[in-house]
Amino acid sequence: MNKSCCQQQNVTPKPHFHWRDKSVWKQSAINTSWCLLGCAIGDFGTILAFQIFAPGTPTLLVMSLAIINGLLSSIALETAILSRQMQLQAAFKTAIGMSLVSMIAMEVAMNLVDYLLVGEAKLVWWVIPFMLLAGFLTPWPYNYWRLKKLGKACH
Repeated sequence: MNKSCCQQQNVTPKPHFHWRDKSVWKQSAINTSWCLLGCAIGDFGTILAFQIFAPGTPTLLVMSLAIINGLLSSIALETAILSRQMQLQAAFKTAIGMSLVSMIAMEVAMNLVDYLLVGEAKLVWWVIPFMLLAGFLTPWPYNYWRLKKLGKACH
């Protein structure tokens, strides 16, 4: 099993930063994917619930709640994964110590794509791949930088 996105990676921070390290791009892609999975669960679940049960809810409210739930589900997933490797309390502290910058950027990108392509907070089959792509690509360079420059993969 790959290391979760909240574990400190065995990468020594380099004084000279560059964007050409393929192994760091690969590891940061794995880390970003784990966080995307967690965020997408809460985000998509929230949008779908409002789409089915309260379709007249204002888009901004649905998207705000989707972002919050995406963050919460990402933290919950990370806690569950990390609890296999450490005590539950330590796993939770590690999960909430993730970089909110990365996760918020991911969430905003996903919801913005949904809004720009569909015009509201609504899941349709053809928009989901675009939402996931935007959610992955938006924080990936930041996650690379964080891993390469700081040796940290908690995001």
